[in-house]
Amino acid sequence: MAANYWASSQRLHWQMSRQRLAETRNALDAQDPKTVQQYPLPELRHLSIYFNSQIARLGRRMQTRQQALATAQLYIRRFYTKVPIRDTNPYLVMATCLYLALKMEECPQHIRIVVSEARTCWPDVMPSDTAKLAECEFYLISEMNSYLIVHHPYRTLQDLTPVLLLTNEENNTAWQVINDSCLTDLPLLYPPHIIALTAIFLSVVLKTSLPQANIHAAASSAAAAAAAVVAANSGNSAGNSSGGGSGGGGGVYGASGQGPQVRIGKLIEWYAESKVDMEAVIDCTQEIISLYEAWESFTPSAEKNCKDQLCRMIKARGIV
Repeated sequence: MAANYWASSQRLHWQMSRQRLAETRNALDAQDPKTVQQYPLPELRHLSIYFNSQIARLGRRMQTRQQALATAQLYIRRFYTKVPIRDTNPYLVMATCLYLALKMEECPQHIRIVVSEARTCWPDVMPSDTAKLAECEFYLISEMNSYLIVHHPYRTLQDLTPVLLLTNEENNTAWQVINDSCLTDLPLLYPPHIIALTAIFLSVVLKTSLPQANIHAAASSAAAAAAAVVAANSGNSAGNSSGGGSGGGGGVYGASGQGPQVRIGKLIEWYAESKVDMEAVIDCTQEIISLYEAWESFTPSAEKNCKDQLCRMIKARGIV
């Protein structure tokens, strides 16, 4: 695996602007507007949440590591910037992306096991022929131009945990935010370290505002989190004008006895001194918040709607 993200195929070929990503998706829909109108699909965030739940379900059956699941989710997102979703069987694509991700993350599973477990999860829409999955694998690799290496934010989180003296709770929350970022477009828009820094910041902010709540209920504190990141941006400017603030070692920013506001302030100070792109962190934060708001509205009926619309499309188009 390429050790340098900045020279990697991920940065050179799979990083794009929001405008370019939107234009790419619009161009795919424009290829066959009649089919798009005939087979409506749920909004992208709900579809992403549904795909996540299904690929996690398949991954649990094979005891898959989180990083392999994250790689599979990014493959799905990359693939569907090249191919219209209505031209595919998304369940076969999910199974194939996980199969390929397991190979790339050096924890491979036999193709028969993947097909068997996928058939158990989705008996009505998953083909039983292993040749179908093998064919889909070549299709995936071809559409992604064999650029399969993925750099994840987890490494940055691991490196910064001792520097910022993150608590176990903060580390776990940041890890979960990174997991959730795979359901968004962020891996296609920003470098992994920006996503990791956003996750760290949110882990501290959400810890102080939601000490007992599930992170998926964070939409109620979205305004506070966004305001805190905007404050971080102001702190960045102030830090630059003051010549670097108090400086000091990593322990200053993670002292366990500090109050919540001091803790956030010290983290902002570290971001300012490190010249973090706070505009990017703000955008990532807003994207994560939007995901959690969508998650709050993803009811069992919304999940059933995703399943029904996908199954109807697959069967009507004869692409089982």
